[in-house]
Amino acid sequence: MARSMSFFIFIALLAFAPICFSFKSNNDNLYPQYYYKSCPQALEIVKSVVAKAVAKESRMAASLLRLHFHDCFVKGCDASLLLDSSNGIVTEKGSNPNKNSARGFEVLDEIKSALEKECPQTVSCADILALAARDSTVLSGGPNWEVPLGRRDSRSASLSGSNNNIPAPNNTFDSILSKFKRQGLDLVDLVALSGSHTIGNSRCVSFRQRLYNQSGNNKPDSTLDQSYAAQLRNRCPKSGGDQNLFFLDFVSPTKFDNSYFKLLLASKGLLNSDQVLTTKSEESLALVKQYAEDNALFLDHFAKSMVKMGNISPLTGSSGEIRKTCRKINSS
Repeated sequence: MARSMSFFIFIALLAFAPICFSFKSNNDNLYPQYYYKSCPQALEIVKSVVAKAVAKESRMAASLLRLHFHDCFVKGCDASLLLDSSNGIVTEKGSNPNKNSARGFEVLDEIKSALEKECPQTVSCADILALAARDSTVLSGGPNWEVPLGRRDSRSASLSGSNNNIPAPNNTFDSILSKFKRQGLDLVDLVALSGSHTIGNSRCVSFRQRLYNQSGNNKPDSTLDQSYAAQLRNRCPKSGGDQNLFFLDFVSPTKFDNSYFKLLLASKGLLNSDQVLTTKSEESLALVKQYAEDNALFLDHFAKSMVKMGNISPLTGSSGEIRKTCRKINSS
C-alpha cells in the first residue's frame, strides 16, 4: 500500500512538467527565485505535501486554492486567514465566507512543519498559500506558472475585512466586480478567476435562495435551468441540509478545465455569483463564451490573474514576520 501511494505521488508530481506559464510580477519585491539560496528544497517540499493531500482527497485541491483567494482579498496576501484567535487577534476563520467551509489548514500545518525542519523561519505562510494554490491547480490538470515569492506574514487579522471584502455567493454582479476592483483586479480577472469553480464543492446553504426564493417572492431563480433546479432540490430542501455538498461543475468536478463556462451558458451555474457572469454584463458574457470555446485561453488568463491576485498588498522587507507556525504570531 505504501509503495503504491508513493508511486501515485510520483506520478502526480510529473503533472507539474506540462505547459508552464511564466509571467513577470508587477511587484519587484516578489520573484520566483526568492528561496533558491535560503531554502532550495522549499518548492519541492510544498509540492510533495500538497500532492499527498490531493491523492488522499481530490477535493483538497479546491480547498487549498480557495484559501489563497480568501487570504488575498483581506489585507492582501499575508496569511492573516491562517491565524487562530489569540493575543487580541480575532480569527478570520469565523467570518461568514469561512465559517464551516474554509478547510485545508492541517495540510498547511504539515507543509510549514516540514519547512521549519529544513530551513527554520525562512519560508512564509503567505508564500506557502500561494505555492499550494498553484500546485493544487496543476494537480487538477490546470495550468502551471511561476509563483513570485518573498511575501511575509501578517501579525494581525481582520474579521470585518473577511466579512466585507470577499465576494459572497448571493452578491450582485456589480457588488462582486466592485470587490475585485477594490483589490486592483478587473473584469477579466473576475471571470477568469471565477473559473476556479471548475473544481470543488459548495454547500446547500450557499445557493438555497436560488431554488426557492431568489427575489423575495417565494419563486426560484428564473435564470437557473429548471430541470437542474429540480435535481438540486432533491438534496437541498427549503430547510435543513445546510451542509450538503454539491459539485460546482458536475461535468468534470475534479478536472481543471473550461466545462464550468459551458455550464454557465447552459444556465447551470450553481451559485448566483456564477450565473450573473452571463446575465448581468455583456462584457462578462463575451468572456464566458470565449473561455467556453477556448480552454487554452482560459488557462492562460487564469494563470495570469492568479499571479496578479498574488500581488495584492504583500508584506515585504522588514514588514510583518516569518511565522514559526502558521496559526499564531511569533512571541515577542
